[in-house]
Amino acid sequence: MKQNSPDYPDRDPHGAEPVVEARVTDLGRRLLEARTGRFTVKELAQAAGVSAGLISQVERGHGNPSFRTLYRISQALGLRVGDLFGEEPDHPHAKASVVREDQRKRLQLGNHGLVWELLTPNLQGQLEMLLTRVPAGFSNKEDPFQHRGEECVLLLDGSLEVTVGDQLFELGRGDAVTYDSAQPHWWHNPTDVEALIVGAVTPPSF
Repeated sequence: MKQNSPDYPDRDPHGAEPVVEARVTDLGRRLLEARTGRFTVKELAQAAGVSAGLISQVERGHGNPSFRTLYRISQALGLRVGDLFGEEPDHPHAKASVVREDQRKRLQLGNHGLVWELLTPNLQGQLEMLLTRVPAGFSNKEDPFQHRGEECVLLLDGSLEVTVGDQLFELGRGDAVTYDSAQPHWWHNPTDVEALIVGAVTPPSF
């Protein structure tokens, strides 16, 4: 996920479509490499609970899967989602690392328009911190997040509704909510402006 690398080319501030397509193409290549010699398309589809057609589409670089779909596939492969994007530690033996604003690793998945920027140097530690831009009108109620661990979300700007199980939390600027991320949870931006959040997840889920 290094800036300007073939695996994670930089994007413009508006999330240009060619950059997203390049990432999806690379995802397809990595998924094919991870599956080959271990599963047929049909076997992986059954293990992940998705359709064989979807996996074939992603491997050809024609799909734009949701985070939930990638999570299921990576779990079936015994990987983390980040492994499908070639995530490697920058400084595996460093005691402390600084991530400069212009060097954040970025990821955009699915058709929701969410853009994540990694604030921690990599996904090899025990903590994952993300800056997330939530588009106006966004809702993933029909495709909720669900991953093991604990998560804290702090709203920096805008408004956000966070639903965890059957509990709804309405956040204003400066509010934070912490929850068991193994429960289905989803976000809704009910406004016509982008919301900006910082999230901490342990252990890393990408």
